[in-house]
Amino acid sequence: MCIYLICANLELSIVTTNVRFSRIPETQNIMKYEDKWKEELGILKGIFSKLPLEKTVKWGADVFTYEGKNIVSCYGFKDYFTIFFYNGVFLTDPYKVLINAQEGKTKTLRHWRFNSQAEISEEKIIAYVNEAIEIAKKGLTVKPENFKALPIPELLEKEFNQNPELKSCFDKLTPGKQKEYIVYLNEPKQEKTKLSRLEKIKPVIIVGKGLNDKYKK
Repeated sequence: MCIYLICANLELSIVTTNVRFSRIPETQNIMKYEDKWKEELGILKGIFSKLPLEKTVKWGADVFTYEGKNIVSCYGFKDYFTIFFYNGVFLTDPYKVLINAQEGKTKTLRHWRFNSQAEISEEKIIAYVNEAIEIAKKGLTVKPENFKALPIPELLEKEFNQNPELKSCFDKLTPGKQKEYIVYLNEPKQEKTKLSRLEKIKPVIIVGKGLNDKYKK
């Protein structure tokens, strides 16, 4: 029987709800530089507000949607601020400004980075966002890749041998949630970090939750 435990300060990656393959940087890292780019982000949000978008709050930040579909948002980082296009892979990108920040991982999300307020062009941004809205209207999506199960990390296997209850709770998770935990444990190179992550996820597995369930709506 699974025992309910509370886990605090769990390090998590955030997965968007209606863009399955896009990953947003960790909330704490995003919000850390909001004040640095406060004026610039305010300008971007002002531009978004002129378009037929609804402003909502997701993952602790403003996200602009169209008929419930995530279209665009903006965030500040240490050296730049950026616009996120949630289905940006379909944009024609006439000015060649969009990048994929995580090649091989991010399927749909695309970034438009700025280093100063002077680089903001309302005309260009409106054109890109309007195209993103049209993409949403058409319902364009990236087809899911065939699911591939990953082998259980040796570290987790050892923990299962010592803690049968943990294994029982893990086995009850969906294959997708199991994969989230396996990827999370495989990411770090240092053994110390792997062990730290293992300790953080054990209580969450015990209560039958997925790694990113906290952020899904």
